[in-house]
Amino acid sequence: MNILYTLNDKFAPQVGAAIASVCENNKDLKDINFYLITLNFSKGNISKMKKLVKIYNRNIYFYELDDINKYFTFEFDTQGWNKVILARLLVDKILPRDVDKVLYMDGDTVVRGSLSSLYETNMGSKILGMSIEPTIEKNRIASLELGEHPYCNSGVLLIDLKKWRKKKIGEKIIEYYREKKGNLFAADQDAINAVLKNDIYIISPRYNFYNIFDQYSYNFLKRNMKPLEYDKYVTKEDMAESKKNPVIIHYLGEERPWREGNTHKYRNDYKHYLSLTPWKDTEDEKGWRLYFICWKIFNTITKPFPGLRLSLINKLIPAFMKYRKNKLKKAK
Repeated sequence: MNILYTLNDKFAPQVGAAIASVCENNKDLKDINFYLITLNFSKGNISKMKKLVKIYNRNIYFYELDDINKYFTFEFDTQGWNKVILARLLVDKILPRDVDKVLYMDGDTVVRGSLSSLYETNMGSKILGMSIEPTIEKNRIASLELGEHPYCNSGVLLIDLKKWRKKKIGEKIIEYYREKKGNLFAADQDAINAVLKNDIYIISPRYNFYNIFDQYSYNFLKRNMKPLEYDKYVTKEDMAESKKNPVIIHYLGEERPWREGNTHKYRNDYKHYLSLTPWKDTEDEKGWRLYFICWKIFNTITKPFPGLRLSLINKLIPAFMKYRKNKLKKAK
């Protein structure tokens, strides 16, 4: 099994926890190869990663980008996210030619069960396995010209690298990004959806489970997806099983378990797997307690009104992205 993460030095503890979660819950697999595409990654964190996978007798390979701008011939704006998020578009250029399939996961994920069923999914002629993100605004879907195709989240990607290379998907996505002047709301995720809309195989939310699935009912998500038929891709039974026993938790949004005062439902999973890594003594990010108090109040008040909640969230997201963007600028 080949697994890919992209990260910088700041996200080393989170990816360390993610790797520990994969290893702990997939001990029956003969081989697991971890591929890490990094940006400004320190020797100290490389050493810790090697120490971690050695415990589980797994393999790990590092690919330092140094300067990601050399892969793009145009200016781009990642809307406050670190540039390393674009590295997943470069898998065909960076990973070894003999890697025909890879499971990419964002660094803000943990694995709670076996990945075998997901990894062995028969995608037929499709190139990419992704899970639907059913709360995206209609105008954004229209701007990407998705038509009858659902918008998907790029936090978990099952990639048929053989087809990806043959059809030069990486180049096509980067070209689309260039045509949009390097300015998309969700950067690579929007570009992936637009370019690969006909080549995406829909995977269950149990393999990319984030908090909206607990915050909104299945029936609401189904209504929100119209005119697309959500139940054509995700049945009510599948959603119930996903909620009961999700395999991959994606800590999407601001409610992240490494932030002080968070109340994420699966925060203890992250804490547990972090405790198995060389970063086990990493302190929570400070300055978030008031935010999470307000967040809890907001969720309580809006719970009976999911439509209003979603409308407010979609208005607040740009503000959060602007805040993150300014914070990133100050960090430089």
